[in-house]
Amino acid sequence: VCKYNVWIEHYTFEMQTAKLWAPVNLFFCAMLFTGMASLQHNTVPMVTVFKNITNIAIAAGDYHYFRTPMEGLVKLSFMIMLLGACFAAMNDVEITFAGIFWMVTNCMSTAGYVLYMKFVTNTVKLSRFGMVFYNNLLCAIFLLPLAFLLGEVGTFLNTPAIHTWGYLANNIVAGFVGFFLNFSSLNCVAVTGPSTYAIIGSLNKIPTSFLGYFLFDSVITAQTWFFICVSMVGGFLYSYAKIQSSAKKSEDMRHEVNTKNSLDDELSKALDEENSSVAWSDEGDWNEE
Repeated sequence: VCKYNVWIEHYTFEMQTAKLWAPVNLFFCAMLFTGMASLQHNTVPMVTVFKNITNIAIAAGDYHYFRTPMEGLVKLSFMIMLLGACFAAMNDVEITFAGIFWMVTNCMSTAGYVLYMKFVTNTVKLSRFGMVFYNNLLCAIFLLPLAFLLGEVGTFLNTPAIHTWGYLANNIVAGFVGFFLNFSSLNCVAVTGPSTYAIIGSLNKIPTSFLGYFLFDSVITAQTWFFICVSMVGGFLYSYAKIQSSAKKSEDMRHEVNTKNSLDDELSKALDEENSSVAWSDEGDWNEE
């Protein structure tokens, strides 16, 4: 429908573009798999601590690969969120080899996913809809064989209890939400950067906690309230630091433009004076003749 009404630009499949985009999907699949595995071997507070460590790794990679400056307030916001998560997890510390292994691999795959997504959005000349097209297509190519291999397709076909209109409607809604999540994630990384994307990913736990409380009667414990407050403080500090940085960049650009304009005016004035003196000299020579 969108293609027919020319609301979006249609793309034909190109193998070279797919090769460049494929690592995004591989990192994404690894991130999902290791994330589920880490939840099986770690408590939720421990996973939250490692997620904040991942944010620091993403910010370090953003600085190293894309030369994104890290202001002092940005570093402070990361440390506040990490310390808050550590304090919230103090009573739920359970460390096992399997848990550490899956959490480290999840941190690496998450950081690789976000950083490479920034690289490919700058490298591959596609619109946002084109990026979503390749992302979803390659995800289907990678995940469908796994679904057959693990028997999930057979389970779906042989379970009549889920073949209902309600299940279909829920999946349609989930598909729409997934599409907009994918679209907004690509836009966020392309327009802002990996560090901002990571911070937003941490702050989404705040509305998730409130939605769980209102929709599913989930209990918000004192630890959860503490982490929400700390996350908000860290998020506000990060936002303030980025606003200050943007204002400074705008001021520097304005100063540079004004300096260039003043130099151009001085050069133009000097040229006018030189042309005037040459004209007077030529007129004097003509009078003498």
